[in-house]
Amino acid sequence: MSEGEHDRPDDDGLVGERTSRHERLAVTPTPGAGNSLRHWRDAKGPLRLTVNFLAVWLVRYSPSLRLKRWLLRRLGAEVGSGVAFALTATPDVFWPELVTVEDDAIIGYDATILCHEFLADEYRTGEVVIGERAMIGADAVILPGVEVGADARVAAGSMVTEDVPPDTTVAGVPATSVEE
Repeated sequence: MSEGEHDRPDDDGLVGERTSRHERLAVTPTPGAGNSLRHWRDAKGPLRLTVNFLAVWLVRYSPSLRLKRWLLRRLGAEVGSGVAFALTATPDVFWPELVTVEDDAIIGYDATILCHEFLADEYRTGEVVIGERAMIGADAVILPGVEVGADARVAAGSMVTEDVPPDTTVAGVPATSVEE
């Protein structure tokens, strides 16, 4: 897929049953020696990245939830009503347009939503979907291509590397299901 040509997942309620996170990622090889981050200007233009950075900085530090939602929508993210991004919660700076946060979801303090991975000789991008009323705990990291189902809970400090089914609690690094 080319930049900006990312398909939205089907809304069939089968989080994680269609494909794995890795199968949903767009992979872009980078030429030459050195790691792929050396080629970030080919992935996103410097002006676009600067605008994204400034808007995400405001999202991180503004106490206004309404302003945070408005800014994220201007960056292309799909943000539902009643969504709460806590202070220093960080949506992806390179590809905020790949973030979907559905109604009444909560993104905790210092949580990070990543829609990209720069690797040695390629970079990968993938949409992250946070379902309705899902809760992402403080300091959690959501990796690209992950879907967190409705009413799911991600414990503080977790790293989510796979989809989280609806109404499930996950914890740990990597995050796994826990019995409640």
